[in-house]
Order: sequence, then structure tokens, then C-alpha cells
Amino acid sequence: MLYVIAENLGFPGLLNLIRYITFRAGAAAITALAIGLIIGPKFIGWLRVRQGKGQPIRLDGPQTHLAKVGTPTMGGLMILTAVSISMLLWMNLDNRYTWACLLVTLGFGLVGFLDDYDKVTKRSHKGVSGRVRLTLEFLIAGIASWLILGESGTALYLPFYSGPVIDLGWFYILFAAFTIVGFGNAVNLTDGLDGLATMPVIIAALAFFVITYLVGNARFATYLGIPHVPGAGDLTILCAAIIGGGLAFLWFNAPPAAVFMGDTGSLALGGALGALAVAAHHEIVLGIVGGLFVLEALSVIIQVFFYKRTGRRVFKMAPIHHHFEQLGWAEATVVIRFWIVSFVLALAGLATLKLR
Repeated sequence: MLYVIAENLGFPGLLNLIRYITFRAGAAAITALAIGLIIGPKFIGWLRVRQGKGQPIRLDGPQTHLAKVGTPTMGGLMILTAVSISMLLWMNLDNRYTWACLLVTLGFGLVGFLDDYDKVTKRSHKGVSGRVRLTLEFLIAGIASWLILGESGTALYLPFYSGPVIDLGWFYILFAAFTIVGFGNAVNLTDGLDGLATMPVIIAALAFFVITYLVGNARFATYLGIPHVPGAGDLTILCAAIIGGGLAFLWFNAPPAAVFMGDTGSLALGGALGALAVAAHHEIVLGIVGGLFVLEALSVIIQVFFYKRTGRRVFKMAPIHHHFEQLGWAEATVVIRFWIVSFVLALAGLATLKLR
């Protein structure tokens, strides 16, 4: 909105700064951080009153989690509020990519909200059926992929290789939707300990801040041998808003958590990262940058697959962060070590930009 106003005025004086993506991205991060910190206390208090007993805690999980009974969930609404307001203030309203990614963020947030609401009101862990959830997620992701497809093309790019590998044609929409839905649910599975998902999301958003900026710049993209996507540079604003909103949420989610983000936040943030990767044509690199989330999802798939066929468990408990808890690791130890792994994987993902 501010970009449109400044543009119509001819970017006079200090408003000329709004012309630059880096300035708007920095302003978006600060705006989201400020909004999150300001609304946080009252918002958490409101959730506590509305939810009463808070998020249901699984009795078959680690016994240390029973101390979290009464902690409210749906804190993701706080992140979405901060990110949305920041985005609408600082984004270029004519940019198709930002609208597509915002659609995924808010759409997945709505699906997560419905799931959280069902769990809280029914005092159950089941929530909305998996079939309904996935149908809604693929519908949202499909629409967003179609919007992105109209601008960026359908070529698939791989790390360590310069130039497109194959043109997927219309099959790209299915591939892109699967990427978005898969990553949304991978982040959702990771969100099981205080701060465990939040910081890796921030780290991944920081990595894609760099990637989207480089992809959107013709000179840098040509030099690095990565796909140039005109207009993708504006996605740095979404990355920055996620970083700011995520840091604000982490202030309240740090152990012992005053609020959980719930599916409302984890699905939205995971979907946003997936949409960013699709828009930047770095879907495979997302699997490296967000390797922690991939590992968490794979641990669940492996556990279910082997248990159904052999009756035995590969891990003591899935997702894998609970496996380490069952081995005797303290929750804080698991969280911080997983943060370190996430940081290293993000650096590895960024390294692929040069190794082509």
C-alpha cells in the first residue's frame, strides 16, 4: 500500500527509499516484530479466556509435556496478523507472486485454525479429518501454483546444475502443489516442542530472503547460473515479515511457552515456505534448507510404514524429536540441537547457489 502511494507521488524525498526492495523488506521485518510484541500479551490473555483448558495434551506422549496442560493454542493467529499487516503495508500490490504466497499463507492458516478449533472445542487430538484437510490444502496450493505458473514458467531446476533440467508443462501445477502441501505438513509435524518449529522457520525464511532477492535480480541470477524470475525480489518482503513475526512469537513461545502456535501457525508458515520455493524455482533447494522438516516428516512415514507391516517401531516415538526425548534428552537440548542442525542445513542450501 505504501509503495503504491509513494509511486503515485513520484517517490519524493524520503519516500524514494520505498522504491528499494531492501528497505521495504527491513521495514516489513520491523513492522511485523513490533505488531507481534504489542498484540502478544493481550492476544494470549484472550486465547486463555476463550479456550479454558487450552490445547489437549497427549497422555501417551513424554510425561514432561503434562506440565503444559492449560497452555492456549492458535498462537499462529498472532503471527498471521503481524505478517499480513506488514505485507499489505510494504508489498507491491501489483506483484502476482506476493499475492499467491499470501493466499497460501492465509489459506493454510485458515485450515489450521479449523483444525485447532475442532480440537479445542471437542477436547480431542483428532481435529478435522485428514481427507478434508488435504483436499482444502491442495485446492489452495493448486490455485496459488496456477497464479505463479502464469508468470514464472514450468521449468524444473536442480541444485548443482546450471539451467533448467526439464519443462514439466501443466504437470508443474501438481508438482508445485505437492511441494507446498508437503512442506506445510512437514512444519506442522515439527511443531511439537516449545520453539522447535519457530526458529527453523525463521532460519529457512532468512535463507529464502537471500534466494528470492538473487533470483529477482537479473545480474546476480545470470552470474550465479540460477533461474531469473522477474518480480520474485518482492518476495523478500514476505520472508522478512515471517522473520519479524516469528521472532515476536518466539518471545512468548520460549520455554516455558505462554502460547502454542498450533496448526494455525505451523501449516501457514510451512505452506508459505513451500510457496516461496515454488515462486523462486528452488523447490529442491527447499528440501535442503528445510531438511530438518523433511527429516521430521520422514520419521513419521517410516514409523507408520514399518509398524503397519511388522508391528515394530523404528523410533521410540515419532516425530523424531520425541524419539530423542524418550532417549533421555531434555526438551531444551532437543530444541537447541535441532536449531543448530537447521542452521547448518540452511548454509548448505545457500551453498548450492554458487556450486553450479
